[in-house]
Formats: sequence, C-alpha cells, structure tokens
Amino acid sequence: MDLFQKCYDYTLADEVKKAGLYPYFHPFQENEGPVVMIDGRKVIMAGSNNYLGLTTHPRVKEAARKAIEKYGTGCSGSRYLTGTVDLHVEMEERLAKFMHKEACMTFSTGFQTALGVISTLVQHGDYVISDRDNHACIVTGTLISKGQTADLARYKHNDMGNLESVLSKLPADAPKLVVSDGVFSTSGDIVDLPRMVEAARKYGARVMVDDAHAVGVIGKGGRGTASHFGLEDQVDLVMGTFSKTFASLGGFVVGEQSVINFIRHNSPAFIFSASPTPSSVAAAIESLKILEEEPELVDRLISNADRVRQGLKQLGFKVLENKTAIVPVIIGDTMPTLKFWKKLFDAGVYANAFVRPGVPPGMEMLRTSYMATHKPEHLDKIVELFGNIGKELGITA
Repeated sequence: MDLFQKCYDYTLADEVKKAGLYPYFHPFQENEGPVVMIDGRKVIMAGSNNYLGLTTHPRVKEAARKAIEKYGTGCSGSRYLTGTVDLHVEMEERLAKFMHKEACMTFSTGFQTALGVISTLVQHGDYVISDRDNHACIVTGTLISKGQTADLARYKHNDMGNLESVLSKLPADAPKLVVSDGVFSTSGDIVDLPRMVEAARKYGARVMVDDAHAVGVIGKGGRGTASHFGLEDQVDLVMGTFSKTFASLGGFVVGEQSVINFIRHNSPAFIFSASPTPSSVAAAIESLKILEEEPELVDRLISNADRVRQGLKQLGFKVLENKTAIVPVIIGDTMPTLKFWKKLFDAGVYANAFVRPGVPPGMEMLRTSYMATHKPEHLDKIVELFGNIGKELGITA
C-alpha cells in the first residue's frame, strides 16, 4: 500500500469546509488584542492566550524593533555555538529571579522545552509519570523517553489517589519524574499540587510542572502554580512559554543550577536548534518587566474571566469551573459545537472549537479565554451572543 494512501483517504476537513463550518486556520489581518480583524471585519477575540494583552503594548513592540535594529532578524545558529546574544542571558537571569529558582534556560518554543527537558532527564531505567490530560508537548516528551527505554506510567486526570497508587507499584529505588500541567490548557483546571508533591516525595520522585497557562495568570504576581499554593521550594522544575503572557515566542525551564546545567549540555532539542530570535527575546523581557511593574494585570485578567464565567452559568450553560483565564463551555457534540462556533463568529466573536479526537466524546466545547485588556463591553457582548445563540440552537432554555 502507498504510504500516502491515508492522506488521500482523509476527507473530514474538506467536508467540514464545504459545510461552511470549518473553525481553523483563519488568518488575522490586524490584531489589537481584545479585537482582531478577520475577513475585513472587526471581531472580539475570546480565544487568545495573550493573557495580559501585551502583544500590542507599545513598550513590547518598541523593544522588539530595537532588538532587530541592533542584532538583525535572527541568530543563525544554536545557543550552543553562535546563537547566544546578551539578551538570552538577560532573559534567563531575569526569569530565574522572578520564578525564585537558581537558574533558567530558554528554548525556541514551549513545545520544544517539554521535549528537551523530559527526554534529557528521563532515560534508560528511569520512570516518567504523567497526568492523562497533560498537554501534547509533555505527552511527546514522555514518548521520546519511552523510546529511549525509559518507562512511562500515567494516572487519572488530577487524581492524586491514583497517582499514589501508580507510584507505589514502581521500584522504590528507580529514578522517577512526575510531570503535570499547572493549569490544564483545555479545561483550565489547576493541578492539585499539594497532594501531588506529597505523593511524589513519599515515593522519591522529582516534580516538574508546565506553567504555560499559569505564569501571569495565577500565583503571587503571576508566578504560577507553585506560588499559588505556596510550594515554590517543593517543585523541582517549572517550564513555561513566551507565547502567552510574555507576548512572544519561545520557552523556558527553571530549577537548580546543576540540573539546568546538565540539560543545557545534554539536550539535543536545545543543542541542535536555532536560538530564539533577538526580537522575540526582547519582547519577552519587556513583557516580564511590565508584569513585575503592574501585577494588578493578573487580578484584572481573572476578574474578566470570572465576569464571563458567571454570566454564562446564569444563562444555563455547562461551564467547567476553575479560577483561571480559561472558560470552557461544554456543548457535548461535534456538529452543534461547529454550528455554534460559526454563528458566534458570524456575529462578531471568535472562540475556539474543541471537538473529537482532541476531547473525549461528550466534552466537545467552545473553549474561551480572556485577557486583562478586555473591556466590560467586550465581555458583556460575548455573554449576550452566547445567550442568543444558545437559545437559537436549543443548547439553553
């Protein structure tokens, strides 16, 4: 059989496009933060991870421009050789200090960070234990480690009793790493970190948390999940991304100096990848400065998300409960979700349609997320349109 036959047989995306319900790959002509231009019209953005709204902040844009003027558009090499500029070093020092850790290293993307850290640390004879709902970057990193003959175990989503049961069955003297999202990207759930840390310590495991959706969102001054629970000294490694709160592109991991040093000198994902561009790093540095100067942005972000969350619940929608920037609205079936998305989009609001196989059957949803820069009129319009369309489609009474 031809290797490409599976490609020729794949028709689902084209069928959804023909039905006029395709919710993906829509190009933006302009981006003002809470409002974007799509297909020549202004649309309220209710699906961005630009949590603090800094991608269009004048200081962030100016920092990126100045970096291009000074360093050019790229480094043309890996960090290991010719790809390090002083901005990379500054970013790592600032992030380590901000996250209250000894050291930091940056990767070219957040996805690459998980791959690079997990596959470097967890090798032959080691165990990686992962939440079943972890982000794809963690899943891929664990699978690479498994390919290196490490052992992979999974536990039920945010079920710390199950985690302890899984850990209890592993060899007591085997090196172990427990990995979890801090804030889960689909549901907005916050990991039960106190019990996770307790179970890990009981069975001699190290702990790594992916705070891609937590930094700038929860914790003191937006320092993430460990800060949220007062457990900064109990989490061994925290990874994150520049593509959300830090309004740029790249990833990072913070931890002990000796551990970061080992990863830096042994991770193929780091050694053999081109370094983050100077403009990306400069934008992230400036975003971090703004977060440090204006921690009230975090409170404003959560207040905005809560305003919509409460409004949708009052209208009778099934909304997953959390205290983060993510407000998932469960529709429960693929076609109604796509129809709802299309009507919402046509009415002037962009949300994210999550359908199978990305979510389990019955969990098809419109995953909305909010920014500190949304205005009350934006949020109220979102709730109003959800209410009108919900009634029209029979989702709500």
